Amino acid sequence: MRPAATNPPPMPQELRQAALHWLSEPDPAAKVAGVQQTWLAQGVAATALDTAAVLSAPAQRPLPGRPTRPQLVPPGSVPTRSPFTPDGHAALAHAIAHIEFNAINLALDAVWRYPGMPAEYYLDWWRVAAEEAHHFELLRSHLRSLPRPGGGQWDYGDFEAHDGLWTMCERTARDIVARMALVPRTLEARGLDATPQIQARLRRVGTPSALALCAILDVILRDEVGHVAIGNRWYGWLCQQRGLDPLAHYRHLVRLHRAPQPKPPLNNTARQQAGFSATELAFLQQPL
Repeated sequence: MRPAATNPPPMPQELRQAALHWLSEPDPAAKVAGVQQTWLAQGVAATALDTAAVLSAPAQRPLPGRPTRPQLVPPGSVPTRSPFTPDGHAALAHAIAHIEFNAINLALDAVWRYPGMPAEYYLDWWRVAAEEAHHFELLRSHLRSLPRPGGGQWDYGDFEAHDGLWTMCERTARDIVARMALVPRTLEARGLDATPQIQARLRRVGTPSALALCAILDVILRDEVGHVAIGNRWYGWLCQQRGLDPLAHYRHLVRLHRAPQPKPPLNNTARQQAGFSATELAFLQQPL
């Protein structure tokens, strides 16, 4: 929806500035490469991290940086297609790729936006950004392997998509507690529940491309357990620091920001691995 920026500013060395730089990058390939290279080069170097700096978004590059395509439409306007057809399979892969592209941006935003957290917080989210970039890369390569009617291959941007994940990012921009509660441990945790169901459908399709996508989802599900765990870790830490009851405050935040509730069945095994207690899992299955 936005034109690609020209003459981007030089890449900063400090990790939170670098997160802001790559968040504003509109080209997916450049964003993925930059995030991965930055993490490999600096991601474990706390000396390249200024936890106290109050950063400002760049005036010349809008946030988040993203390409002109896919066209963004309201969530209810995204067409649903069957994964049992070639076009439907491509649409499904594209939808997941779009989620992972947004997840890169969400992780980078968590790094630059909130000063004053422990160094481990920023390194945690930088690792998430690098892993989400890897997921996007896997899915984009898969899309490009799929034949398109009339010739050529599919690519990211070829289907309509919605902006629900980033909308919640904007709603929680002023409150790090809300961000940790409602993005990783709510919206991203929904992927823990949905992924096994998607994989079951792909196995029923049974084609080589369906099974290849199913294998990619194995990688994503494994890593997403860790990402949700990071959200749980920092939500719990923040609640402890601020004297908040985690369950009561979570209910308040869900209502305040109109966050979606989990859709059963919950993937209790994955959620427990990600740090949800039995009490929380029972709590999440009640009306909030």
